[in-house]
Amino acid sequence: MVQVVVMGAGLGGVPMAFELREQLGSGHRVTVISNTESFQFTPSNPWVAVHWRTPDEIQVPLAPVLERKGIEFVPVAAERVLPAENRVALIDGRSVPYDYLVIATGPELAFDEVPGLGPDGHTHSICTTAHAIETAKAWDAFCRDPGPLVVGTAPGVSCFGPAYEFAMIADAELRRRWIRDRVPMTFVTSEPYIGHLGLGGVGDTKGLLESELRERHIRWITNAKITRAEPGRLHVVEVDDDSKDKKMHEVPFKFAMVMPAFRGIKALRGIDGLVNPRGFVLVDRKQRNAKYANVFSVGVCIAIPPVEATPVPTGVPKTGFMIESMVTATARNIRALVDGKAPREEASWNAVCLADFGDGGVAFVALPQIPPRNVNWSSEGRWVHVAKVAFEKYFLRKVSHGQSVPLYEGLALRLMGLEKLRGNAVEMEIEKAMQ
Repeated sequence: MVQVVVMGAGLGGVPMAFELREQLGSGHRVTVISNTESFQFTPSNPWVAVHWRTPDEIQVPLAPVLERKGIEFVPVAAERVLPAENRVALIDGRSVPYDYLVIATGPELAFDEVPGLGPDGHTHSICTTAHAIETAKAWDAFCRDPGPLVVGTAPGVSCFGPAYEFAMIADAELRRRWIRDRVPMTFVTSEPYIGHLGLGGVGDTKGLLESELRERHIRWITNAKITRAEPGRLHVVEVDDDSKDKKMHEVPFKFAMVMPAFRGIKALRGIDGLVNPRGFVLVDRKQRNAKYANVFSVGVCIAIPPVEATPVPTGVPKTGFMIESMVTATARNIRALVDGKAPREEASWNAVCLADFGDGGVAFVALPQIPPRNVNWSSEGRWVHVAKVAFEKYFLRKVSHGQSVPLYEGLALRLMGLEKLRGNAVEMEIEKAMQ
């Protein structure tokens, strides 16, 4: 009998545990270590921040679900991973040994890299559900006394989608409240152009997202290096294509949401051969670490080099499709190793994204995620909002029933035809993709 430990219980960790249980059967142990007791559907955090969802609607308590699946659950944060000793030390003094370890922790949020950034500073966050709850409280106060609103991404950000989503959702909600005319909006991004997304653009994301911002009267600053946040003011250096200072901006705000850069969690940082200098886990295409062959990793915590050099540093997003393929490959490769075989499965690292804008949205498919691509497609429309809502309900239902959630591969093949459909036809096609 082998012991497989999964660190993390998010979009990568929970499906990872379910797929390992299916691959390994009841004869082997699967244990999940997490710093939270509930699964949180992170993509819905922008909705929580404007009260379109309650926190309870996007969370699933994990203990009963994992118990039904025969998966051990340790809701205690890791203090340190000790790969040379094949164990994970916990903050309560205990240790969890393993034969195989899958790191799916997600990132640490590097707010401290920009003075004044984050919930402990002068800007808000939607990176976690706890942050979104606090942002929602500030949103209420802002709507009672509106003023300038800023949405931004700090240098080194790899996850641009939530910033675009929050800007558009905030615009939609302000119009619903009939106070949009009292809120000047600015989008401040480290991307070299709107719609770059850390991917060099996908299809016409540049044109689509620029059009959305213009339509909603949201001005933007690209190649923007946020240097510090002060009460009511964001300091930004706009650089040229050679990364030289071009223009200084002091962007006023009464409400600001800024995405931070990511780095690896403290329990991983500095472990030679396991992580890179920012603490992201080093893996090959089989999701396996070269130095510690019994350690795998999936999701946002893995190291992927940037698609291209940009004037202000940007990272590569790890989207749902990409994470899903990592999970499946990892589960099969661990099964192979348990059977005494060589691991052969490789993750596809493709990208499918649904960016909801409240009353519409933009979708893109990049196969593979990193150029050059076989498929490079994007589109927009009301149907994207419908698809995002359906996906949320589907994913949460699967988690609550303890089922693995392979979805994106089937959905990607249908997305490129959905924008041609209307009304009930969209819902029918989405339902087919999620069966």
